[in-house]
Amino acid sequence: MSEDADKDSKTEEATEKKVSDAIEKGNIPLSREMTVFVSLIGILVTLAFLVSERLPPMIASLARLIDDAGGYSLADSSSATVLGVDVARAVAVFLIPIAVVLAVLGVVGSVAQHPPKMVLERIRPQWSRVSPVSGLKRIFGVQGFAEFLRSLTKFAAVGLACVVLLQSELRRLINAMYTDPTLLPAEILAMSTRLVATVCAATIVLVAADLVWSRFKWRRDLRMSRQDIKDEMKQMDGDPLVKARMRSIAKDRARRRMLTGVPRATLVIANPTHYAIALRYEREAGGAPMVVAKGTDLVALKIREIATANDIPVVEDRQLARAMYDAVEVDQWIPPEFYHAVARVLYFIYAREGHGK
Repeated sequence: MSEDADKDSKTEEATEKKVSDAIEKGNIPLSREMTVFVSLIGILVTLAFLVSERLPPMIASLARLIDDAGGYSLADSSSATVLGVDVARAVAVFLIPIAVVLAVLGVVGSVAQHPPKMVLERIRPQWSRVSPVSGLKRIFGVQGFAEFLRSLTKFAAVGLACVVLLQSELRRLINAMYTDPTLLPAEILAMSTRLVATVCAATIVLVAADLVWSRFKWRRDLRMSRQDIKDEMKQMDGDPLVKARMRSIAKDRARRRMLTGVPRATLVIANPTHYAIALRYEREAGGAPMVVAKGTDLVALKIREIATANDIPVVEDRQLARAMYDAVEVDQWIPPEFYHAVARVLYFIYAREGHGK
């Protein structure tokens, strides 16, 4: 009863901190149906491309074994070993590429949903994972019932698709009993390919629904009560490390946003290594030049790098760059005391490029 009341109180969407903490602990939305579906796609690809190419050589190898069974001496263990190695080699050449493709696609199915991350919390021993009581609650609880319905729906859809396909292939199945045995592998391969393709088509809607449901359920489970949000805000406000981290993130975002304005600049005034101020001046619009970016040290070098990449003139004026850095602000016009100095720089640039007198 208390658990239901607690869930009812969690009516607020999770904060960014709650979401990031959940991801750090390995609690991520993951659709198992998506992984299974990608594996089915891998099986279909191997059946359609790899198996069809590698099946004839394997059949030929095994046919030689059957046709010339007397040619293999089994008088001692060494000759039996030779026979086993020959058979194992033929099977390995056939199966290894298929296993590699299936393994790669299985990993892709998980990585596509969320980037891989090492989380020790997920492998830490917990009593709830081995507790019989907790296991029974998971099996016979609401989540277990939902899993049962989902599995039942999937089984019904796949079963119906397979029945429809097998009914349409019934005549071919009966005729296969009277065909040349050497043609059976190719016939079985073609039928298996059609069967897997049918299963993929039957489950694609279920996979899409499971992807949506897994993310919706993940968000719903992360919901917070108003008291939880208040407690989190108190904790964040009172933790100096959190404050410093938030300030660092805010500065980093502001810096990246500022650097996106550098390609729109008209010129960059720089100290050789320590200062850089990017200005934008539109002659038609009138007004003073506007500061679109400024920075020191590494940020200054980044501003110069972006300016060079966008063919924006970089004028090195040590005294002007130092004086302007402390007096100007981003997204504001330069102060009147710098009009004359900046006008001389602009005149020099326009004269050099032939854009003005």
